Amino acid sequence: MTTRRGFLALLAAATVGCGTTSGGAGETKSLRYQGWSGLVLQPELAADLGFLEDVSLEWVGNTTSGPQDVQAAATGEIDFGGAFNGTVVKLVGAGAPVRSVIGYYGIDNDTYNGFYVPEDSPIREPRDLVGRTVGMNSLGAHSAAMLGLYLQRNGFSPDEAASVEVVAVPPVSTEQSLRQRQVDVAVLGGIMREKAVAAGGLRPLFTDFGLLGPFTAGTYVLTERFIEGNADTVRTFVTGVARAIEWTRSRPREEVVARFTEIMAKRERNEDASSLKYWKSTGVARPGGWIQEREMSLWLDWLADRGDVDRSRVTPSDCYTNEFNGVGS
Repeated sequence: MTTRRGFLALLAAATVGCGTTSGGAGETKSLRYQGWSGLVLQPELAADLGFLEDVSLEWVGNTTSGPQDVQAAATGEIDFGGAFNGTVVKLVGAGAPVRSVIGYYGIDNDTYNGFYVPEDSPIREPRDLVGRTVGMNSLGAHSAAMLGLYLQRNGFSPDEAASVEVVAVPPVSTEQSLRQRQVDVAVLGGIMREKAVAAGGLRPLFTDFGLLGPFTAGTYVLTERFIEGNADTVRTFVTGVARAIEWTRSRPREEVVARFTEIMAKRERNEDASSLKYWKSTGVARPGGWIQEREMSLWLDWLADRGDVDRSRVTPSDCYTNEFNGVGS
C-alpha cells in the first residue's frame, strides 16, 4: 500500500514524534491540523458550531493524501490526522504508537467512490483492466486498497494485478485526466464524483459501496503519547466531532451545504465552493463516528494475507479506541 522505504521512514518518525503533550491543567487547547482544499472537514464544522468548547483548531496548510496527513501527525507537525483504516492497521502492525479515535468518512448509498471510465471505453469487465492505468489521489490509501481487493476477488494473479498501473492524480484534476484519456480509469468520490457524473459521458466499472456495502472507511489518528498527555482535550475534540457528524444527519441537506459554504467563505483560503452543492452525507456508518472492530479487522486480514502485516503482532483492538467518544455507541 506504500513503498517499503517510505513506510519505514514513517514508522521511524512515528516512534519518536509526539506533538504537544502535557498533563492536567496544562493540556494543550489548540490542535494543529491540515485541511483539504475545497472541502470542509468535520472538525472544522464542529468548531464553527461551537461543539469543541474551549478547544480551538490551528490550520497549518492543506494535505495531499491520508498517508501524508498521518505522517504529519506521527512526526508532531500536526496534532491529529485523518487516514484510511488500512493505513492505520499497517502502522500499528509495524509498532507505530498511534491510535484511531473516531471515524470521519465512510461509504454509503449516497457517498462512495467509483472507478469510472468514459462511456465509450472498451473496459467493461475486470479482465479488461490488465495493462491499464488507474488514476487516484494517493498510491497508498483507500482507493488503492479497493482496487487491490477488487482484483483479488476477481481472480487476478499477483503478476496480473501488478500490470494494472496506479497513477497519482490530484483530486481536482482527476475528472479532466480521465476525459482527456491520460488515464484509462479514474477514481471519483464524494462531491467530485457527483460533479463529474452530472456532466455526463462517464460510467462506473465498480464502486467501493458495491464491493463492500456501507462502512466507515477512515478515522482520525493521534499518537498515544498525545492522548495520554491531553486526555481531556482529546475527549472534548472527539465528542465535538461526533456531535458535528450527528448534526449533519439531523439537518436538511440544504442547511448543511449552506453552513459548509459559510465556513469556506470565512476561512479565506481562496477556494472554489461550487462543488459543495453536491454534498450528500459523511458516509460514516455508526452514530457519532463510533469505530467498529470489523472496520479494522477487514484490513488486518487483507494486509496479513498479502504479507504486509504479521497477525501475531496486532489485533483490531490495538488500532482504535472509542473511550473518548461521548456520543457514539
